[in-house]
Amino acid sequence: MSLHRVAALVLPRQSTFELASAAEVFGLRRPGLPRGYDFTVCTQHPGAVPTLAGYDMLIGAGLTALDAADTVLVPGWHDRTEPAPPAVIDALRRAHSRGARVVAICSAAFLLAEAGLLSRRRATTHWRLAGELAARFPDVEVEPDTLYIDLGDVATSAGTAAGIDLCLHLARTDHGAAYAAHVARHMVMPPHREGGQLQYSTGALAGRPVESLAPVLDWATERLHQPLTLDAFAAQARTSPRTLARRFADQLGVSPGRWLLQQRVAAARALLEETDLPIETVAQRVGLSSATNLRRRFHALVHTTPAAYRRSFGRHGQGAGSGGPGTD
Repeated sequence: MSLHRVAALVLPRQSTFELASAAEVFGLRRPGLPRGYDFTVCTQHPGAVPTLAGYDMLIGAGLTALDAADTVLVPGWHDRTEPAPPAVIDALRRAHSRGARVVAICSAAFLLAEAGLLSRRRATTHWRLAGELAARFPDVEVEPDTLYIDLGDVATSAGTAAGIDLCLHLARTDHGAAYAAHVARHMVMPPHREGGQLQYSTGALAGRPVESLAPVLDWATERLHQPLTLDAFAAQARTSPRTLARRFADQLGVSPGRWLLQQRVAAARALLEETDLPIETVAQRVGLSSATNLRRRFHALVHTTPAAYRRSFGRHGQGAGSGGPGTD
């Protein structure tokens, strides 16, 4: 496993939670897990950097740390109403232009927008700040009901805990679903949270009683290999298909069918990483019926083929699972 270099750029009156979230995913060694990241924290002027929590943190590295990073991560930007220091803007643009992935957590989307990295592109931020981001940077396509958006070279997230969602997603992209799931288990976090962020905003479900979908989701997760229809979901939830679809939209931001497909592809990823089962068998075990259907669905969500994914993240490394029937 090659080391991926992550540099977190902190700014005065740094948010402690956003930085800690990135450090938890990229900076800590986990028992039983190969080291996947080299994590560095830097700032414009090395030395004491004040935080929103009332204490200072001592940062030894300057902006030159960004020049060697594979990923540059900005864990929030509290002073977003003030112009960013030109040296910081230049460093971000320089990192992006040489091919580094630039990541913003929460309000740091404003910094990326000021640097021009979000022009005519999709982005998100905390739901409370989405209107301000859209008004100040009208060329940015702001999506207020999204936990995170990964465009490959640039990624943004909603507030606080959504930064963990994005970091785990990046770990899954870099090193595979099993690696990210291992990190998530140590953090006592789900590897992937469902839905959008408006479910957490004030009044998102005002005036309507909310009954958790968790029992239905657990029931379905245990039966991915079986045919599961909307009527079957509704019967298990003891409600009508129409009401169930509305509850999925309210609580998860997706339809029951979309949620089910995401779970099946996630289960396929785990089998591709952890077993040598032929693609046809993997498809049947996750309820996608055939290798052809699995390839089509897998490519739509993961943007690669099952065989290529296995070669990248399978337990035997390069070439694992090749040569058998139904492996391409």
